[in-house]
Amino acid sequence: MRLAGKTAVITGGTSGIGLATAALFTKEGAKVIVTGQSPESVASAQAELSSQVLAFPADVRSPEDLARLAQRVEAEFGGLDIVFANAGVAFATPLEPGDLKTYDLIMDVNVKGVFLTVQALSPIMRQGGSIILNTSWLNNVGTPGLSALSASKAAVRSFARCWGAELLARRIRVNAVSPGATNTPIHGKIGMSPEDLQAFAARMEGNIPLGRFGEANDIAQAALYLASDESTYVLGAELVVDGGFSTI
Repeated sequence: MRLAGKTAVITGGTSGIGLATAALFTKEGAKVIVTGQSPESVASAQAELSSQVLAFPADVRSPEDLARLAQRVEAEFGGLDIVFANAGVAFATPLEPGDLKTYDLIMDVNVKGVFLTVQALSPIMRQGGSIILNTSWLNNVGTPGLSALSASKAAVRSFARCWGAELLARRIRVNAVSPGATNTPIHGKIGMSPEDLQAFAARMEGNIPLGRFGEANDIAQAALYLASDESTYVLGAELVVDGGFSTI
């Protein structure tokens, strides 16, 4: 029960890494609030997770939605100990033909959405809390066609350092978890054809030193470490969980 007595918000917590993290945090004793954008995903997550979890509809691009989330958490739980800013999107953005709408969507969700999430929730966090940001192996490796996605994750990595310094007076730790290629629904939304996606996955898996894709629970375990009191001397760090892909 490494999170007993703690309250956590996980954005994008209705599928993939967020859903696995919500289940693990609950098992470890936390009261968990997950957010999702669509009513269908929120209802599905609420049905799948235990009754200890509150599934809350919120778009991380909306300051109004996030303000309502903060008000609900403060009213119901009195404050907050953990934020996992996990919500994100992934699409290919090759230089040609240049899809500005896709570029804007990536930056709005992955960068502005993380900024607005922490801006809304950090005021209700208790001293000694933990903020975890979801970055990616892409911020360390140049990958053709994924420049906007990679840049968005590099921006989030910078947030971890800056906010770690900014929130230091309140003893709120800010760190990042950096997933490698992971079996989650997000890969099916990246914008590649099924054939291109299959070829990309085969190339990736062949280059991962540990010889496999990650699973959502691999990332959830890393988030648990950063959320728990076991990481009280970890600040501004990025915990890489990619099977050695970007490091070996």
